[in-house]
Amino acid sequence: MNQRSGLGLVLAGVFWAMALVGATGRDHRGRMQAFDETLNFPQTPATRPRTVGSSQKESGLGPGASLQGKRIFPPDNPWNQDISNSPVDPNSANLIASIGVDAVLHPDFGTVWNGAPNGIPYVVVAGTQPLIPVSFRSYGGESDPGPYPVPRSAPIEGGPDGTGDRHVLVIDRDRWKLYEMFSAAPVNNGASWIAGSGAVFDLNSNALRRAGWTSADAAGLPIFPGLVRFDEVFEQREIKHALRFTVPRSRRAYVFPARHFASGDPNPDLPPMGMRVRLKPSFDISKYSTANQVILRALKKYGMFVADNGPGWFLSGAPDPRWSNDDLGMLKMIKGSNFEVVRMGKIVTE
Repeated sequence: MNQRSGLGLVLAGVFWAMALVGATGRDHRGRMQAFDETLNFPQTPATRPRTVGSSQKESGLGPGASLQGKRIFPPDNPWNQDISNSPVDPNSANLIASIGVDAVLHPDFGTVWNGAPNGIPYVVVAGTQPLIPVSFRSYGGESDPGPYPVPRSAPIEGGPDGTGDRHVLVIDRDRWKLYEMFSAAPVNNGASWIAGSGAVFDLNSNALRRAGWTSADAAGLPIFPGLVRFDEVFEQREIKHALRFTVPRSRRAYVFPARHFASGDPNPDLPPMGMRVRLKPSFDISKYSTANQVILRALKKYGMFVADNGPGWFLSGAPDPRWSNDDLGMLKMIKGSNFEVVRMGKIVTE
């Protein structure tokens, strides 16, 4: 398929989740909109992140485990490219306006929201993790076949009963491979899984998806490298890669390193999948907390890619009970007008 709309994906996820696991939970987009309405700017100093002991996290295995500074992809990969001095795209003003000049940056991650972890979770496994069958439905023709090393208890975006995108991300620490699924649900208590689509990435390689292929993300990009992670912010105190965000309307086009579009609208003032923006160099980050400055420095140096359709300026991250939601909420003082588009290369429309 050459198109994939955000609405179509969500509906597919709802169908398979409800049909096979009886999910009656939350709607992902509705949940995020509610979060936006209820989380106001904190008027008190941000709370410190709580200390959560976990032998799995300390050993580098388990949900939300630390990668202990190991970098995703080779140094010359686009995700790891320093774009702080790259030229601005000639159409930057119109592209930013289409996302929302006055709309605010929204951290789409944190601790818990509405009873489920807030963000896109991941799990780190050892090379001995058993491989299990995975059956792909909506985009089977554009998916990397299984088996995948998915634990029976692998965390699902939105929780076990979530009805949103239901991403599942698995990092094989020893083979250094990434397995990602969209609209995923366990079958027979996790003995096998079904999913709308899936993709496997060799984290030692710069290889891309086939041209025109989706992944577990609408842009055909990996999801995990674009997440804000607790271990990078508080352990490494540096994010050394680009991040990921969503836009309300995208173009029927994609630009390197994306491989897939998710719209039928050819309007040149709409962002194509893979478009990269950065926080303007002149933006003053000194008033933000030390943790938020780590995120903002990354947005200046590496920027963030348009990866999917969704609410405008929603910045993706992994959930962790140690985040301070109050502190993350301060990022909502940043507006679309504080960003600019990095000059794009060849734009693919077919």
